[in-house]
Amino acid sequence: MLRTRQQLEEFENRTLAPYAMRAADSRGRRFPQPEHPYRTAFQRDRDRIIHSAAFRRLEYKTQVFVNHEGDYYRTRLTHTIEAAQITRTVARALGLNEELAEAVVLSHDLGHTPFGHAGEKVLNALMQPYGGFDHNAQSLRTVDWIEERYPQFRGLNLTFEVREGIVKHSDFRHRPAAQEFDPSLYPCLEAQIVDLADEIAYLAHDVDDGLKSGMLTRADLEASELVRAADRAVRGSYPDIEQRRGGRYQLVIRMIDMMVTDLIRNIDRELTEAGIASVGEVRRAGRSLASFSPQMAPQVAELKRLMNDKLYHHYRVLRMTQKAGRVLTQLFHAYMAEPAQIPPHIAQRMETEGDSTPRVIADYIAGMTDRFALDEYRKLFDPDERV
Repeated sequence: MLRTRQQLEEFENRTLAPYAMRAADSRGRRFPQPEHPYRTAFQRDRDRIIHSAAFRRLEYKTQVFVNHEGDYYRTRLTHTIEAAQITRTVARALGLNEELAEAVVLSHDLGHTPFGHAGEKVLNALMQPYGGFDHNAQSLRTVDWIEERYPQFRGLNLTFEVREGIVKHSDFRHRPAAQEFDPSLYPCLEAQIVDLADEIAYLAHDVDDGLKSGMLTRADLEASELVRAADRAVRGSYPDIEQRRGGRYQLVIRMIDMMVTDLIRNIDRELTEAGIASVGEVRRAGRSLASFSPQMAPQVAELKRLMNDKLYHHYRVLRMTQKAGRVLTQLFHAYMAEPAQIPPHIAQRMETEGDSTPRVIADYIAGMTDRFALDEYRKLFDPDERV
């Protein structure tokens, strides 16, 4: 049976929870476009994000381990896919709009620099005299301005709700880019769940990658109550897990399941206790309604501290982050000293579109993959490297 957009919207109206955002109720796009006959507005947004150049480049951007250290470690792209899977699970369980939630989570890291959070920290420091750098704001700038897909306007022309979710899915109260979206209001619940899904995904896969790399040991993880509980659950099902395959993966699976289940149940409890029955009430709640329970939240915080101490500050990771800082710093200063070194199609924004030189340079660097940044560094500073 053929399903038109109108029928899909009617299906949403009948099946989604009262506090879920309907595509038919979207505030629309900056530049009006005809509706698609077979896709809702949020489906189109998701598809536009997946087909963007910025999304493809996530494949070669660091999560924790730099791309060339091994093909089996997570990248920004695989992290985004894992976060999207968790987001859809939470959205479906709560009766939320899965397409809206997925569009927000698929775009949440589009503005990230190469070399992970170390790269963002360095670029933010370099950009302090020029307005700073924030990857959430950069993600919005990417879909609003940097991507070029349409002859009549810049950007992907996403809906208001997806654009708002990109900026507001995490703490947004002091984020200048949120001013456009009324910072006194919280975003849709579909956007709120993205921050926690992102957290669940990166904690679980960093445990996995840390163990795989040998930078974490099971003894290190014994300090985490959450890991100990997950390990007990695994051993309850497989008492001889040491002699079986997949022990590390089973631990990670149980961790994800425990956090996701807690998140779903706690959001449901929050909604019920607050009597939330509409999108407007979600927005005016004065706080995020997406949170872990009082029992789970301390366990997640404890694991984050442990990972920070044992993995993110491991000497091998620190060596790479320091190297990344030097690479990005020298690239930035080289481009500032002579902007003509930037490719003409990027540099023309300074002349024809009114963007400042530092902001264009930040756009260019933020869009680089790890390997492109390293190649560019060699081209600029290695006299034996072809330019």
